[in-house]
Amino acid sequence: MAKYQKYAEYRNTDNQWIDQIPSHWSVSALKHVLATPMTDGPHETPIFVDDGVPFVSAEAVSSGKIDFNKIRGFITSDDDKRFSQKYKPKLHDVYMIKSGATTGVTAIVETEKDFNIWSPLAAMRCKQSFEPYYLLNYLRSDPFQKSVQLSWTFGTQQNIGMSTLENLPVCIPPLAEQRKIASFLSYETAKIDSLIAKQEKLIELLKEKRQAVISHAVTKGLNPDVNMKDSGVEWLGQVPEHWEVIAISKVTQKITNGYVGPTRDILVEEGIPYVQATHIKKGKVNFDNAYFVREQWSKDHAKSILKKDDVLIVQTGAGTGDVGLVSEAEEGFNCHALIILQPKKQQLSGSYLAYSLQSDYGYATLYSIRTGGMHPHLNCGEVQFVKIPVPPLDEQVAITNFIQKNIHEFDQLIEKAKSAIELMQERRTALISSAVTGKIDVRNWQNPNHNNNEANTELGA
Repeated sequence: MAKYQKYAEYRNTDNQWIDQIPSHWSVSALKHVLATPMTDGPHETPIFVDDGVPFVSAEAVSSGKIDFNKIRGFITSDDDKRFSQKYKPKLHDVYMIKSGATTGVTAIVETEKDFNIWSPLAAMRCKQSFEPYYLLNYLRSDPFQKSVQLSWTFGTQQNIGMSTLENLPVCIPPLAEQRKIASFLSYETAKIDSLIAKQEKLIELLKEKRQAVISHAVTKGLNPDVNMKDSGVEWLGQVPEHWEVIAISKVTQKITNGYVGPTRDILVEEGIPYVQATHIKKGKVNFDNAYFVREQWSKDHAKSILKKDDVLIVQTGAGTGDVGLVSEAEEGFNCHALIILQPKKQQLSGSYLAYSLQSDYGYATLYSIRTGGMHPHLNCGEVQFVKIPVPPLDEQVAITNFIQKNIHEFDQLIEKAKSAIELMQERRTALISSAVTGKIDVRNWQNPNHNNNEANTELGA
């Protein structure tokens, strides 16, 4: 922030969240800048229809915008009229998620089209004397977000009540300054967001290339000149002619699953580590020391005690079909609701099997045998019949080494891009926080895109 000047005079406040403000600013409770009392959407679950009025909830709110491609669904015009008796969205209303994992995330209404909102969103409508885009940015600032986090209550999820939210403090510059600050932040954060978007696109491209390396190596091999044959399997196509295409049951000595049942009575604070679906990420087991079972319980459920080179498949839930390879570090652990494949070592490498199931072909095949619709599930009885291409063991080792080397390079580039995004997000938050709390003075800032004509400044660009 060194390139920005400060205000000439500051004064202390008696507020725990804000230490100093410019001497001509004030601080007030959020409710005092609103034209109408803070409210939210209906607390009932509507009946969704194929077409109608868009119904917005928390998943559609991010980065200051409402993404209508991520709405919860559509409601009838009758439900919209009924819900609108409590609250009807209006241009430049400001929303903040007040419950769930994304509590504190904000957005502003930038459309005059009809839609309605659900109860996780707190709706704020500014007085004419208060700039909505300034409020949007203030709600995104570090001081306000910290005040929200320290005011959370916890039931089944984190939550902040509207009576608490509306009494949190807001810095209040004169209206002209509010608009200047909002214009400044619109311009500057747009530049940062553009850089973030480029890094996000780079990450997606790197992930695609990473996936292509795995998919090509385990289905076509490493020798581009090898003779090929038809695999006889849908989605697999041709494979090297000296490879076999074999059902998983023929090259594994054990196919079973971890314990499926309630865990409230079996988990303890320390004991045998208990692997769950959340620990299966990027082809590995990433145990976080969160779940343990008693040693005797594990012995009583010995069929799901893990061995090095076992391959785990998430059996149910959102990550159904995700794959992880058991390393030496996880040997002796037990597991919950995971399919366990134990390769016959004289025929199949665990690493190669894990990569096969992570290939485009592997994912597509596992997806095709899922059951359950909204609650997907895989059965061991179906997985055993999945056919995979199986090269000779020495070639499996070569393929595995090739994949590991190449995806390591992609993973490093992905982590580098993620770090860049994190730094830019921190920069954006710092810039917003400094501007809306008066740490920097932007009153003389001019928008380069508008030929220094302040009257043409477009908020929310």
